[in-house]
Amino acid sequence: MIKKVPALIIIGLCLATAAIAQTDSVKTDSAKVDTFKVDTNLINRYRIEPRKNALPLRIRPMQLQPEYIPVNMPDYEIKRWRKWFTVAINFNQSAFSSNWASGGVSAVAVGTNIIYRTEYNKSPFIYTAEVNFLYGRSKNKGQGARKTNDRIFIDNKLSTKLSQNWYLFGSLSLESQVDKGFQYPDPNPPILISKFMSPGYITESFGLEYKPSRFFDLRIGTGTARQTLVLDTTIYRTQPGNYGVPIGKTIRNELAFQAIALFDKDIMQNLHLNWRYALFIPYGRPIAYTNHRLDATLLARVNKLINVTINGTVLYNKDTSNDIQATEGLALGILYKFP
Repeated sequence: MIKKVPALIIIGLCLATAAIAQTDSVKTDSAKVDTFKVDTNLINRYRIEPRKNALPLRIRPMQLQPEYIPVNMPDYEIKRWRKWFTVAINFNQSAFSSNWASGGVSAVAVGTNIIYRTEYNKSPFIYTAEVNFLYGRSKNKGQGARKTNDRIFIDNKLSTKLSQNWYLFGSLSLESQVDKGFQYPDPNPPILISKFMSPGYITESFGLEYKPSRFFDLRIGTGTARQTLVLDTTIYRTQPGNYGVPIGKTIRNELAFQAIALFDKDIMQNLHLNWRYALFIPYGRPIAYTNHRLDATLLARVNKLINVTINGTVLYNKDTSNDIQATEGLALGILYKFP
């Protein structure tokens, strides 16, 4: 016999069961959010545990001792001196038979150019010295030998570095000729117009030097003194100006501003250009007595020994002439350069 349960009791039991189920669901979701699974097998696999009955380890400190290895030093030598030596010998020759219908005069000419340069470099001081000797003679049939070129130039310079491109320098130079110079007024006999140290020039200069590269150099000599020498006191008979030296005396002193620009570089393959420009402005004299001199050499190498050379000089010095003076020469010759 089944007893009847009141409806209110059944409804209450259903509601209680639903509340308990909802509570268990919330707890399960909370556990999913706040926890994560851990693989304990991996932890146990890499766990390092001391072996049973293992011997104790004794750790000793590491000791380092220097070991000396014999080393033979290379046999290097610092050479502060550098030297350059160049010799060029040029030839010009022409010949005609005695019955050559177009006429002509047989001639031969020889010229030489010797350049010696040395440099001593011990930072910040640099000393350079240069000797440039240029001489040439020609011989035409029926005439005596005549001089075509004659110049000796010696330059000494000591400089100290101020910055990357600027130097403080002092220089001493000498310029003259080694052989007698003549004028040949036809039909009059030759006239002697110059000789060794008549004239000659000694120049002392002090100032700043700008050297942005190895092939260009600019000297600015704000304090420059030059002595013009005419050791032959009779040369004024053929040169009334006596090269600016008072007649009867052998020397004239001048203070001046001097600027010198140097360029020396291979401008093309087997083509070398060298030029030197000198500006001399004497203090206390009219601007017309400003001196200009440009020496240029263009060298074309045919091979290691044979070369073609073009030399040119443009000069203005009112003490020697009222007009611009110029000379030019083209020659084929032999060039030897060491090193």
